[in-house]
Amino acid sequence: MSKLHLVFGGRVADPRTLDFTDLKSIDIVGVFPDYASAEKAWRGAAQRTVDDAEMKYVVVHLHRLLEPDLLKSAI
Repeated sequence: MSKLHLVFGGRVADPRTLDFTDLKSIDIVGVFPDYASAEKAWRGAAQRTVDDAEMKYVVVHLHRLLEPDLLKSAI
């Protein structure tokens, strides 16, 4: 299984949290087959909104959500 990663972002109530204020306006950057390409996409999206403190982009490790038992066996 490839290690899928989701990159998305949106407006947050507090930049120190992941409390997205408007889920209808979430910007889905894309799904990527590895962390390196996801990080590159995340960096590009974050740089485009660097002057807006309320915009936040994140990388989600989808492979950890899809197969949580693999994470437990790695611990």
